[in-house]
Amino acid sequence: MAEISAPRGVRDILPDESWKWAHVFRTIGETARNFGYSEVHLPIFEHTELFARGIGDTTDVVEKEMYTFTDKGGRSITLRPEATASMVRSYLEHRMDILPQPVKMWCTGPMFRYERPQKGRYRQFWQVDFESLGSPHPYADVEIIALSLEAFRRLGLTSLEVVINSVGCPACRPAYRKELSDYFASRSEELCGTCRDRLERNPLRILDCKREGCRKVTEDAPDVLGSLCEECREHFDSVRSGLDSLGAAYHIDKRLVRGLDYYTKTAYEVLSGALGSQNAVCGGGRYDNLAEAIGGPPVPGVGFAAGVDRIVMVMEQEGCSFGPEPLIDVFGVALDEPSRTELFRLVDALRRAGISADMDYGKRSMKAQMKSASSRKARFACIIGESEVAAGTVVVKNLQDGEQREIPVSDAPLDIRTQLLSTRKG
Repeated sequence: MAEISAPRGVRDILPDESWKWAHVFRTIGETARNFGYSEVHLPIFEHTELFARGIGDTTDVVEKEMYTFTDKGGRSITLRPEATASMVRSYLEHRMDILPQPVKMWCTGPMFRYERPQKGRYRQFWQVDFESLGSPHPYADVEIIALSLEAFRRLGLTSLEVVINSVGCPACRPAYRKELSDYFASRSEELCGTCRDRLERNPLRILDCKREGCRKVTEDAPDVLGSLCEECREHFDSVRSGLDSLGAAYHIDKRLVRGLDYYTKTAYEVLSGALGSQNAVCGGGRYDNLAEAIGGPPVPGVGFAAGVDRIVMVMEQEGCSFGPEPLIDVFGVALDEPSRTELFRLVDALRRAGISADMDYGKRSMKAQMKSASSRKARFACIIGESEVAAGTVVVKNLQDGEQREIPVSDAPLDIRTQLLSTRKG
């Protein structure tokens, strides 16, 4: 066992799982292209101010969960806890406002939050993130929701449920916040310590508490939809009618507020029946004031993020297909040390022909090498010994039916490639 292990809350994604992640990324990338979203790659760390101003000083993320340090230049730097603020920063920094709007981007990569590790939740976790920047139209919201549902559909997920809500805007939220604050103040003794602390600073976050006592209190809390201004109400109605036109099933959850301060108007989550209480597989919504919060001009935006760990976990629980497991096509077997050089040249030729091939680099017996070929689930074994070297041939053994043939070594790449293509078409 290694003397140094990985820190708590992080994990290695090993080969027996990483191929599943690759399938998820490919599927989501194809969905992104179909919806007109372009991939970007963003820094893993940013100036702390970006998240403090963008996400909100009173959020749990900024107050308790960020990995923040001072670099050698004396600057406060934070490992990104989410990608939306970075997306908007990139949009502003690179003057994407001069491009045709909306600018539609997506990215994937690790995020970092210091929170209690649990099933499907880690301190370093991977997300896919989609953002549509530059359009205030409600159909941009509908497109984002439809995109997430289509990606999950292509991945094979079925036990999904969409919940939506509106969180208002700076014009109507203060009145609702006051109404909510008064209500929770009257029942503060029933709230947990964390929610009593939220009461003064951000009472909307109480709606998001998962503790049973707090959830019971929120059942009778004022409904945000009754406090919406005309603009927010019309926007929400248009989002609902857009979803109806696509045949997308959903229901309204008045307690849905999301965990970050930058959301305005639409908030939504996609929930999975395959998970327990922590059942959200993606969440997002509209954030028309985020660009201004980080020092830019007004830029309307809407997006969502989904955790890859959770996606893979739900797919496994639902028995979804990850496509064919990547296996080796050919495993090379050398019968003696002088034959290894010729075998090495053949393996290289196979690889350059687009055939996955490997070989043993130790001085093991033929039996041990054939056992390796079997454990790697290779389709063929290419066997070369002294007589094959002298004749310029190779023995190609089909490890599925046991048939073996001796052919010129120069013919092996085309011969094996033809057999593989024939099998895959069949």
